Amino acid sequence: MTMLLEAVGLTKTFPGVKALDSVSLRLESGTVHALLGENGAGKSTLIKALTGVHQPDSGRILVAGTPLSLDSPADARDAGIGVVHQERNVIRGFTVGENIVLGRMPRRAGRIDWGGVKREAARCLDMLDVDLDPSTPISELSSAQMQLVEIARALYTETKVLLLDEPTASISAAEGDRLFRVVDRLREEGAAVLFVSHKLEEVYAHCDTVTVLRDGRSVLESQPLSEHPHDEIVDTMVGRALGSLTVPSRASRPDSAPILELRGVTTAAGHRDVSLAVRPGEIVGLYGLVGAGRTELARSIVGLERITEGELLVGGEPARIRSVRQALHRYRLSYVTENRKEEGVFLEQDIARNIAVTVWSTLTRVPGLVSGRRERALSQRWVDELDIRISSHEQLVGRLSGGNQQKVSLAKWLAADPRILIIDEPTVGIDLRTKRSFYELIWRLAEQGMAILLISSDLAEMVTLADRVAVMDRFVITGELANSHDYDRMSHEIIRLIHSGEEVPA
Repeated sequence: MTMLLEAVGLTKTFPGVKALDSVSLRLESGTVHALLGENGAGKSTLIKALTGVHQPDSGRILVAGTPLSLDSPADARDAGIGVVHQERNVIRGFTVGENIVLGRMPRRAGRIDWGGVKREAARCLDMLDVDLDPSTPISELSSAQMQLVEIARALYTETKVLLLDEPTASISAAEGDRLFRVVDRLREEGAAVLFVSHKLEEVYAHCDTVTVLRDGRSVLESQPLSEHPHDEIVDTMVGRALGSLTVPSRASRPDSAPILELRGVTTAAGHRDVSLAVRPGEIVGLYGLVGAGRTELARSIVGLERITEGELLVGGEPARIRSVRQALHRYRLSYVTENRKEEGVFLEQDIARNIAVTVWSTLTRVPGLVSGRRERALSQRWVDELDIRISSHEQLVGRLSGGNQQKVSLAKWLAADPRILIIDEPTVGIDLRTKRSFYELIWRLAEQGMAILLISSDLAEMVTLADRVAVMDRFVITGELANSHDYDRMSHEIIRLIHSGEEVPA
């Protein structure tokens, strides 16, 4: 095998934190290499160093054995290094074809050859067995399709090394299968693929070698994955035995009246005759495949989509919610969106401002002037409560790890003292230790009497946390199950509900 990319002793320091501390990595041709670690371990910083976004303070990067200085993403691209980030990196105003050939557009007589753009894009899409028209606006694609367009772009630039950062975090299982077929093909053709994921079952199914980062250091470096069992990898990532992701049982409250209830609800988003109830102190799971309509139902409850028929009741009284603000301040109903980057937090604002935004009106001394001291005091309370890892309250949220950004997104809603919490995909892209802390937090909120509607595509998460599970398929509730917390039984019953649309006997 040929060594296609090697990092030797990379160190990178940002104000207040050493993100990489003498990290090394080796990627050989014809292999898929797993890069593992908790949020904040340094994975994203390493990828940015390997793609010219960040320049390391010390250390070397070698491509095919030759030391190179990657001063920009263009340098990395020219060296045959491609990357697909967890957040889609496409230009939504462009077509599929334009996004694929971006930066190296075919030209004829000094002008862009638009026919060549379509031909080259079609060629790359055919290599991936993807049926997309290069003329399609990128804005019309799903997240998974955009991801494949980014891989097609890497093929167009003749990428020899492909870095995939959480590629399956926001796509369905079927879309993930297609992605892995592409990965397998690239491996067979001699490319090296770096695969970042928190889903260890995917890592063991598709990766050959592994590097583990912890606190900015490589604690396991470019080793055969088959020589390191699952539990050993987990212990290496967190520095101690993690234990199972379980939470204590809670006393049920079957006799209490629902605090959030839907009766025969039809929505402009496409739901039909949806009925659902959540009681105080109860966690109700809403499970379904990607595209089943779960997020759209949550958005309908908080006024972002229109309810056209049926009743929405809060505290037993009919509610007509027209906005997220009204949901929060009139009904004490909070919604933690799955899209934390674009809807959950303000990336270019500091932590204190993000957490305080829902309660600014209570932090003013002079009308229109928010007290910075009160903002910071409130922020400190929730930083402590949720164990948010920060360097200061003035740190920009965009500089936090994904797990800490998710905690900030949750903190801003909890600061407003809700009695109902809708939380959508709370642990996507989050490491095992942070995931456990979220489980314990959600359990604790329910124990304190909060009503929680939990939307998750992680079946194990659903079986761990929920008291009841409502299954949604094609914008319809196909059944509801009391949670026995027996994973094998629950997964069988839930999958049958998805595919048959029929009640499953207990």
